[in-house]
Amino acid sequence: MIEELLPESVVAVEARTDDPLWETPLYPEEEAIVARAVAKRRREFAAVRGCARRAMEKLGVPPQAVLSGERGAPRWPAGVVGSMTHCDGYCAAALVRAADLVSLGIDAEPHGPLPEGVGPSVFLPAESARLDRMAERWPGVHWDRLLFSAKESVYKAWFPLTRKWLDFSEADITLEPDTDGASCGTLRAELLVLGPQVGDRPLQVFEGRWAVRDGVVATSVVIPHPSAALPRP
Repeated sequence: MIEELLPESVVAVEARTDDPLWETPLYPEEEAIVARAVAKRRREFAAVRGCARRAMEKLGVPPQAVLSGERGAPRWPAGVVGSMTHCDGYCAAALVRAADLVSLGIDAEPHGPLPEGVGPSVFLPAESARLDRMAERWPGVHWDRLLFSAKESVYKAWFPLTRKWLDFSEADITLEPDTDGASCGTLRAELLVLGPQVGDRPLQVFEGRWAVRDGVVATSVVIPHPSAALPRP
């Protein structure tokens, strides 16, 4: 699912709860991070790192511990950029050579409505109006959850380039379905603050893709190098 949302240069690995990756052994330094965590948190932590290590192998990078850096962002091997995500019963990691992409972000959420009261604190008025129109036309998709996931992916792509917080209200995101079935599509985020410097100018628009399948919504954002033409996944 995640792999379909990303260019060919990206290696993506995903796992559901029946996958052996959910029993991935941890390195000692990873074990220390979750030593006091509940069992569910430990399994998710291990599973997503299992995905990351398998992605490293496919990328030709020796598997190694994935520790948390500033604001919890994963620390990747030199020359690699990537992103991880997990939700109930699903996890994924996506890695790419830094020579191929500037940054990327992925996120997965359960395909259900956001908890009551979350939307008004997360979405811009223009976004909420678009969500209402999308829900009226395609009622089978939980557009609020999908937009929330898109904002998470935007942040994950943003932070490694800026080392700064990006508030939910600082990116205006538009979701568009590929077809009337509304099972996948594109996302476009217009930054409402000064964007990160990419090449010789600030980047004010992030673009990506989304999909809804098997009880999960997934989103991705990729930031190509300025001179690269990014093929459509």
